[in-house]
Amino acid sequence: MLTIRLRRVGAKKKPHYRVVVIESSVARDGRFVENLGHYDPCVEPELFQVKPERVAYWVSKGARLSDTVRTLLVRNSVESTGTEAAEQLASPVEKLEKSDGDETQVST
Repeated sequence: MLTIRLRRVGAKKKPHYRVVVIESSVARDGRFVENLGHYDPCVEPELFQVKPERVAYWVSKGARLSDTVRTLLVRNSVESTGTEAAEQLASPVEKLEKSDGDETQVST
């Protein structure tokens, strides 16, 4: 199964990440299928650049987004071109916040 997730690059104590399409069973920094963008958390404000049309393409082909990538996409309001991709990008936490709160809440 394909996953869209972060691949760490950069020096020690100075992380920089690439957003890649990768087989889910491969190691974090292993061989990837396609590079979709990059994320630099060390600059202010954080830099997140991604190709939204390629993200939508891979999601339509069945790739799953990692939790971190999904959060970054929603936080940086990257627009997707497909409706299925838009539903995939919506965070479950945001769906709960949009509801009126009458639904059953899971306690930890």
